[in-house]
Amino acid sequence: MDQTELMRTRVVLHDDRVSHVSSMDFPHTFPGLDLSWDLAEFKKRFKIVIGHINRDSMEFDMIGVDASIANALRRILIAEVPTMAIENVYIMNNTSVMHDEILAQRLGLIPILADPRQFDYREGAKDPPTDLNTLVFRLHVKCTKNPHALPTEVDPTQKYINSEVLSSHLVWEAQGDQAEKYADNPIGPAYDNILITKMRPGQEIEAELHCQKGIGKEHAKWSPVATASYRLLPDIQILQPIKGEDAEKFKRCFPEGTIDVVRNSKGEKEVRVVNPRKDTASREVLRHKEFNDKVRLTRVRDHFIYSIESTGALPPQVLFEESTKVLLTKCLNLKQALLEMGLAPSAMSE
Repeated sequence: MDQTELMRTRVVLHDDRVSHVSSMDFPHTFPGLDLSWDLAEFKKRFKIVIGHINRDSMEFDMIGVDASIANALRRILIAEVPTMAIENVYIMNNTSVMHDEILAQRLGLIPILADPRQFDYREGAKDPPTDLNTLVFRLHVKCTKNPHALPTEVDPTQKYINSEVLSSHLVWEAQGDQAEKYADNPIGPAYDNILITKMRPGQEIEAELHCQKGIGKEHAKWSPVATASYRLLPDIQILQPIKGEDAEKFKRCFPEGTIDVVRNSKGEKEVRVVNPRKDTASREVLRHKEFNDKVRLTRVRDHFIYSIESTGALPPQVLFEESTKVLLTKCLNLKQALLEMGLAPSAMSE
């Protein structure tokens, strides 16, 4: 790989710094290279390769995009994809040790299993709650002694009834035609074992909870992801053969499974890169002088290993699809604003 290609396509890790961190794929940056953006070329290079998907998380490779696009999607996932969350808590009775305000906050952070695309935003306090913009839950739990517990019992969950108030105690009360509309996908907490508070005999909580549609930019309880992150694909380049005992030492500088030691055609031990994805960028290998000028640690600039963990309201693949729709809407709004300023697409391209 020549120096120009290295600068253009790789982020290089040194022992004391990181170089080539900014993208340089712009016209006139490198002599002889036409780096102007081209839709056909973008379609040819752009790929999404899915590593795994389950109920709450997914990992995939996004290849052929600039970091600005990857980061925009990450930020949208965290802050601008809507969900349903508890917004108003009406407490009729609370004799537990937890204050009303803290109880309301903890209730608000419980992820609600409801498709936000089927609900409207509530436009301020003057917009009344309806079955189109609000979900109603009832919470009524009272702690009592368990008459069947042994006198020597010390476990509160066995000694008392309802010693723990869990998200499973939330009961959805359908409004309007919600019962028929969501018969196939009943509304409720995403998880039933979320601890809200603990109580002892004689304590009681009774409250009515109203859920509304919102986005994480307004409050974290509406964020649909526990985390959304990415990292660049590691690229470990062996510049000179590393053999013998140095090969074993070189292997130990990386996480297990990243480097392997094999026998070459002469029967000598020699290192081989097996799975660079497992590299954690510790740069341990750069601390050893015997490996100077023999290895180069880089990251592929346009290859992002994406990880999305949903809170449970929507599957992670649906969240990513929704984030792309939000980004597209932003682009269309910007284009419309430029047109209103008199900047036609042809003028912008010039």
